[in-house]
Amino acid sequence: MTTESHSAGELSNGQVGQFFIRYRLYVTAASVIAVSGLVAAAIYRLTSEVRYEDVLAALTATPWSAIALAIFFTGLSFVALVFYDINALDYIGRKLPLPSVAASAFVAYAVGNTVGFGPLSGGAIRFRAYSRLGLAPGEIARVIAFVTLSFGLGLLMVSALSTLTVAPQISRTIGMNPAWLQGAALAVVAVMGLVLFLSRNGRTVQLKGFTLRLPDSRTSSRQFLVSALDIAASASALYVLLPETHVSWPTFLAIYATAVGIGVLSHMPAGLGVFETVIMAGLSNAISVDQLLGSLVLYRLIYYVLPLLLAVVLMLVSEMRQLASRPFAAEVGQIAMRLSPALLSAFSLLLGTMLIFSSVVPTPDADLDFLATILPLPIVEAAHFISSLLGLGLFVTSRGLGLRLDGAWWMALVCAAAALVLAFLKAIAVFEAALLALFIIALLFNAGRFTRPASLIRQALGPTWLAAIAVIIVAALVILLFIYRDTEYTHELWWQFEFSQGAPRGLRALLGLSIGASVVAIFSLLRPAAYRPKPPAPKEIARAIDIVARQGVADANLVRMGDKSILFSQSGNAFIMYGIQGRSWIALTDPVGAKEDFDELVWQFVETARTGGGRAAFYQLSPLLLSSCADAGLRAFKLGELAVVDLARFDLKASGFSGLRQSFNRGVREGLSFSIVEASDVAGIIDQLQAISDGWLAHHNTREKTFSLGAFERDYVMSQPVAVVRKEGDIIAFATLLLTDLMIEATVDLMRFSQEVPRATMDFLFASILNHSKAAGYRTFNLGMAPLSGMARREAAPAWDRIGGLLFEHGERFYNFKGVRAFKSKFHPRWEPRYLAVSNSTGAALALMDVTLLIGGGITGVLKK
Repeated sequence: MTTESHSAGELSNGQVGQFFIRYRLYVTAASVIAVSGLVAAAIYRLTSEVRYEDVLAALTATPWSAIALAIFFTGLSFVALVFYDINALDYIGRKLPLPSVAASAFVAYAVGNTVGFGPLSGGAIRFRAYSRLGLAPGEIARVIAFVTLSFGLGLLMVSALSTLTVAPQISRTIGMNPAWLQGAALAVVAVMGLVLFLSRNGRTVQLKGFTLRLPDSRTSSRQFLVSALDIAASASALYVLLPETHVSWPTFLAIYATAVGIGVLSHMPAGLGVFETVIMAGLSNAISVDQLLGSLVLYRLIYYVLPLLLAVVLMLVSEMRQLASRPFAAEVGQIAMRLSPALLSAFSLLLGTMLIFSSVVPTPDADLDFLATILPLPIVEAAHFISSLLGLGLFVTSRGLGLRLDGAWWMALVCAAAALVLAFLKAIAVFEAALLALFIIALLFNAGRFTRPASLIRQALGPTWLAAIAVIIVAALVILLFIYRDTEYTHELWWQFEFSQGAPRGLRALLGLSIGASVVAIFSLLRPAAYRPKPPAPKEIARAIDIVARQGVADANLVRMGDKSILFSQSGNAFIMYGIQGRSWIALTDPVGAKEDFDELVWQFVETARTGGGRAAFYQLSPLLLSSCADAGLRAFKLGELAVVDLARFDLKASGFSGLRQSFNRGVREGLSFSIVEASDVAGIIDQLQAISDGWLAHHNTREKTFSLGAFERDYVMSQPVAVVRKEGDIIAFATLLLTDLMIEATVDLMRFSQEVPRATMDFLFASILNHSKAAGYRTFNLGMAPLSGMARREAAPAWDRIGGLLFEHGERFYNFKGVRAFKSKFHPRWEPRYLAVSNSTGAALALMDVTLLIGGGITGVLKK
């Protein structure tokens, strides 16, 4: 192969990789829709000999004792699921109140099992709940990783052991050679046994530079027992619903575990369709498909719907005042209230799906006969059609409920109330009406949680939500075709309006749903054109500076540069300063001003960025804002650590500062002197400072940075005091100070020095600034962030942290990461984590790239340093 063709191949592969990274969500969504189509075709073929009436008969024939047993095993499974989180917290060495952990885990599984994507995934809900309980993002990521891996490995091990035990029986059921089954199962057991042996003492393993601490034998065995209990109980919940069969429980367990695993890998919401297809394919030789379908429908209702309903009821009950005085109930109630938007979002999605499916299912003849005596046909037809569209409305609104939008609350309330009325006009749907009534009550009880003023119609759905809608529409189509399999299609069906004609009614409802879903998809895909807000006016900058003076964060003075846009809170007592690069709207640090405005200001910024066609990001975010960002659907990724010196403990005479003291004394011996030039007097030395700054930039072959750093602009430099170092009366170094009226924190921004200065000059300058700040009454001094410092490289640390840790250790050619931390460590600071908060890991990489461009002044600025 020639060099040219090899390079072309690499370019092609790189382009493919970039395309996938950029459009990953769209590719995944398209794959999910394609899989749903294949699954729909498979289910339609597998049920070719089954009729709707047979399934109804199988449902009604299920004894109540079997349903009670299924509920019992469902409860047992969820008890085991809670222990996943308990073991995960024990593994990372954190202890949280048991009621809070149990409530958080239960809600996470109740919502995640039913929906399981985007902000309604179990991981997203854990991030919201555990961030409020004090866990850092890295710790939450390790909990999620532990839970995910434990479930996956436990499922694999249970499948292998059960297959190994009953391979001959399984082979007769699914028609496969038992030797192949036993060989595959033995291989899995051998690999898992090796992993268990390696981790017997909690040893660490080095994998391509990463350090992974394996759980010890006690943790591994305990978690395997929990996983086995969970899978066995959930399998039993379905097994007891099956009709009398010769399929043994171990054989069924192996098939069940395989179906669950394939359903998870398919990325379909709740494994919808995929799980059913595998179960039917595995058991159709032993159990009639009509009875199997009836059992699967009941299983979905008991294992998936019932826990979600219980979580909603728990949320309502916990808000009753008579329970608030009980510590256990109060703790559970607080978690339930915090997660109420996610619960109501999942409930809305579930009700929307129910209304969509009910629109293609025939109304019982007895109900139709009764309705025919009291209502004209047009009202029944209209109720049926409108109810399906209301289902789509509830499905779409569920996203807004998860984001706590006030518009979503109103739309959900209107849709649910209308659907409640129509439930009695289209059919005597008592169960449907009861669920809608429960939803309305829950909405009214939690009205105070939905206070974010945002326009619902401007909320474009992402590819994941559009794929979920497509899956539901495809499922509704399969249900319609299955029910009316024996009805011959003709064009006249569309125009048949009779009480007894369910097929035309279902066709029209499905057509309306398809048109409505297409409108939503087109509106969402045609996103608003990106726009850039106008630069801040002098009055806005002055207003922001006034807020800065009345709070304690010194870095907030960077708003004086005027290079960042400003978003004020509704009260006008707080603001966010941000910049825009590409599609990234990047907020610098935490909001500034009144803390009571921070939560809503975070959401206001996220909503403003989304409306402008961009993605919101928070750069150098403190741990205090993590829960607010989690509520807004953002995830946190560690950037490094901020060095903060406690000035009360800073003393050059102390033994811990001997090295810094020697540098300071050396500077004194070399004739260096220090002084503070107040802001009103800086104009008298501005020309000298300008000359030093220009020489410094030329010597380092660099240019001014912006956004998170100040640049040498005369008005900016003269707006705050300047610390200067003189030698023989001439200024040889300076640093601009950032201060506030509260005198809580001080920091420096620009630091420049002449080419020929003594080596001890910068240490002398910083030691003098800290001494002056302490004497002036400031409490702390902010030395700035050490990038990638404190990144976890152990155990189940997120990939982001491990890569960052490697760069910190071995990335000297890119940046002096260790040198920066070493310099700041001279002052014995406390290290506080700082984060980048964005929607996902891909967004984090893109946002960090945009931050680099924003600081450097675009691509040209980065290339020219």
